[in-house]
Amino acid sequence: MSSIGTGYDLSVTTFSPDGRVFQIEYAAKAVDNSGTVIGIKCKDGIVMGVEKLISSKMMLAGSNRRIHSVHRHSGMAVAGLAADGRQIITRAKSEATSYERVYGEPIPVKELAERVAGYVHLCTLYWWLRPFGCGVLLGGYDRDGPQLYMIEPSGVSYRYFGAAIGKGRQAAKTDIEKLKLSELTCREGVIEVAKIIYAVHDEAKDKAFELEMSWVCDESNRQHQKVPDDLLEEAKAAAKAALEEMDAD
Repeated sequence: MSSIGTGYDLSVTTFSPDGRVFQIEYAAKAVDNSGTVIGIKCKDGIVMGVEKLISSKMMLAGSNRRIHSVHRHSGMAVAGLAADGRQIITRAKSEATSYERVYGEPIPVKELAERVAGYVHLCTLYWWLRPFGCGVLLGGYDRDGPQLYMIEPSGVSYRYFGAAIGKGRQAAKTDIEKLKLSELTCREGVIEVAKIIYAVHDEAKDKAFELEMSWVCDESNRQHQKVPDDLLEEAKAAAKAALEEMDAD
């Protein structure tokens, strides 16, 4: 009985006999059904990319964004339910503003990750709340250099060299592990992330997608920004070429 969640999944505050909280597992499932989100730490900054699945051909390009700036020096990419993601982004922005108002300096990325993770975890503690159905990657640049964190629906956060969440996370992780991240510049990183996202996208099963990318690096003056259009187009072309080459083999 305990293994299938019967009766134990009605409240987020109820543990099953084998110590599982099923609603958090269901929230993680919502993340796994989302488009792939990738973040990598290069030698001069952080690059984040999102496979934003397009639900309708009538939708305007660029709408319903999944990468947002949280502060001048940090940004977040969302996998899972976009509306839940916006609540986390709003909270992160408020924490960043509050910290700067009190201490007079930009919030360190580690502190921001801990505060956001605490907020996400809060929604797993009370029966009248539900866990957030999304996971986020947080990338930023502070006095300790570029940093990348992943925050899961359970409120757990880890620091990574490279991370992936969403549908194609397993294949994406394998590809990220092959990269020599400490030698990559963010410019090269943009092209590598685009290649991975195009490679893990399943054209047979999935809808069309839009590639969304951002970076925070020396080239962007350590500010979190969208990747310039010309570089994004170059990355898309390189990714499509790599995909054709793979198909030909």
